[in-house]
Amino acid sequence: MGSFSIWHWLVVLVIVALVFGTKKIRNMGSDLGGAVKGFKDGMKEASQDKPVDQASTGTTQRVASDDTIDVQAKEKTNTTQQ
Repeated sequence: MGSFSIWHWLVVLVIVALVFGTKKIRNMGSDLGGAVKGFKDGMKEASQDKPVDQASTGTTQRVASDDTIDVQAKEKTNTTQQ
């Protein structure tokens, strides 16, 4: 049974094109490319930005001992009335 030849892949490509249509495949490809580009841009911006001060954001702060983590929590309010 070995590996697939180029003819196997061409048949699979033709079947996929018939099932989904070329327009849908093109749209999925452009969406995937846009997502990858956005991810790369975000990673580039994150590496260029200066580090965020954790004390001002209220995320996690370490205290004197390594066993305890002090966390600031915000209460979530429900805006819908029953």
